[in-house]
Amino acid sequence: MESVALVAPVTALEFAGDVLLAGGRAQIECYRLLCAADLASESAVACQVTHVASHRLDEHWERKKNRHKLVKVDPETRYMSLSVIPGTSSEHLPTPWEFLAAACSDGSVRVFGLLEAARKLVLVAESFHHQRCVLKVEAFLHTRAGGERRHLLCSAATDGSVTFWDITNPIKDAVDALHQGEGEMQPLALGTPLLTVMAHSCGVNSLHIHQTPEGPYLVASGSDDGSIHVCLLEVALGEGTAGTCLCVLERVARPCAHAAHVTGIRVLQPDLLLSASVDQRLTLWRRGPEAPQ
Repeated sequence: MESVALVAPVTALEFAGDVLLAGGRAQIECYRLLCAADLASESAVACQVTHVASHRLDEHWERKKNRHKLVKVDPETRYMSLSVIPGTSSEHLPTPWEFLAAACSDGSVRVFGLLEAARKLVLVAESFHHQRCVLKVEAFLHTRAGGERRHLLCSAATDGSVTFWDITNPIKDAVDALHQGEGEMQPLALGTPLLTVMAHSCGVNSLHIHQTPEGPYLVASGSDDGSIHVCLLEVALGEGTAGTCLCVLERVARPCAHAAHVTGIRVLQPDLLLSASVDQRLTLWRRGPEAPQ
C-alpha cells in the first residue's frame, strides 16, 4: 500500500494534515490526521484520525452513462504510487480543491481532485499513454521569474521509460468543470506528453526530482535492472500561446549500481545521491561528469 502525507503545521505544539492511502482494488482512502502535545499521556502526543473521503474506480464506472458500451474497469487494478501536485489549491473558489496524481497498474496516469470540506475525491483526468503498468509518479511545480507557474508531472513505467507532462491546463479545466458541476465531472484527457526518456531496460521502481540552485531539475531514477540514471532537465516556458518545452542538458547512468532492484533514490544535493536496494545496501553516490561514483 502506498501512502502520501500532507502535513501543515498549525502551532509549535500541534500539526494537522491529510493522509492518502492507495493500493489494491483501485481504491484510495483519505484521512485527516491531527496531532497535538498531551503531556498528561504516556506518549506525550494525542492523535485524532478522521475519515475524509474515498474513491473506487468501479464505483465511478457504475455511475457512467451508456456504460454498457464501455469496457468495465478491472477490479484488480492497483495504484502503484501517489504524488500530491504542489501549488494547486484553487483559493479563488469558495471551496478550494487539492489535486494528486496516481500511477496505475492498468497503464494509466490518473489525476484526482480532493475537496475536504465536502468529503469528495473525484477523478478529473487520465491518460493511457504508457500502455503498460505505470510504477511511479512524481509531481513538481516550476515557477518562472515573473511568477508564471507550470504544474509538471513525471511518470515511469515497466519498460524503463520516464515521461514528462505539463498538466497545468488539465488542472485549470478540471477546476472550472468542478465548479460548474458542483463537484461532479467526466474525466478529461491528460494531453500529450512533453518528453519521454528511455532511462532503463526495465521497470522504474524509484524516482526523485530535485531543483538545482541554477534552475534546472535533476531527475534521478532506479530500476529493477539494478541501474541508476540521472538527467539534468531544463524547463523553458514559451511566450504568449507557446507551450512548455523541456530540454535534457545532461544524462549520466550507472548500469550496475546495485546487485538487485533499486527500490529508493534521493537527490540530497546537486552532487550527492542516495540509493537503496533489496541487495541490502544503502549507497551514497557523488555525481560527476561521466557517471555517479
